Amino acid sequence: MKKRVTEEFGTKGLKTKAVKSKVLAGVFAFVLAAGALTACGASKEGGTITVAATEVPHAEILEAAKLVLAGQGWDLQVTVFNDYVQPNEVVEAGDFDCNYFQHSPYLDSFNAERGTHLVNVGEIHYEPLGIYGGTESDLANISDGATIAIPNDTTNEARALLLLQDNGILTLKEGAGIEATKNDIAENPHNVEIVELEAAQVARVIGETSFVVLNGNYALQAGLNAQTDALAYETSDSEAAKTYVNVIVVKEGNEENAGVKALVDVLKSEEIRKFINEKYQGSVVPFD
Repeated sequence: MKKRVTEEFGTKGLKTKAVKSKVLAGVFAFVLAAGALTACGASKEGGTITVAATEVPHAEILEAAKLVLAGQGWDLQVTVFNDYVQPNEVVEAGDFDCNYFQHSPYLDSFNAERGTHLVNVGEIHYEPLGIYGGTESDLANISDGATIAIPNDTTNEARALLLLQDNGILTLKEGAGIEATKNDIAENPHNVEIVELEAAQVARVIGETSFVVLNGNYALQAGLNAQTDALAYETSDSEAAKTYVNVIVVKEGNEENAGVKALVDVLKSEEIRKFINEKYQGSVVPFD
């Protein structure tokens, strides 16, 4: 009997020891995991990201990205500009980490004309350029001498003229391409008058000109949607749509800025793609 009791207690002791060993092993594993998480947290990137952007849709998209970035330790600070010049100037001057408002052809043209050192670090979305009705609403029956307002910057003027050509309004000289100006108009059967205006001003003359050709962001600001309101627009599979993708831009030498890289990753995420598709319904399209 005594032997049996001793054996039973001995067995229980062994069981208890085994249980304690498992518990201690679990605690040790938890401590190691917690230590690893703490170490990751300590080395986690974070800080402030400053971005210069135009209001619609760029600043709106950035606002949607703020919460995601905040979860990664980043404070995204967005400043809105109302033109296509200052956002580049402030990045060139080093006052902002990056900007978000332009496509690569405009960026290349800006660098060439102004001697800036700005580079593309991420392709995010494109905005179909559209022709919208002003005092007239029928492209097929455009009146002789109709006025058409278009953006006056080098790349967007060419883009507008190419869209007008695609819709039979005029014909450009062969090879004019993405550097075309109104001086490259070879045939003008309707004697249309091309009115060149700063891009931000074009929407303001809708009631004063026959038609206007609007950049996607300024169309949205005017309450217009390319797919539902435009008389014609660049299709998603067009060469123009692929060429004029809106990009995140930094000053040369800052391509490895950790905050900007985090921003680009978030803007390319499925969450932001879904936001863009649902909010803009085809007026802004995520770039694949």
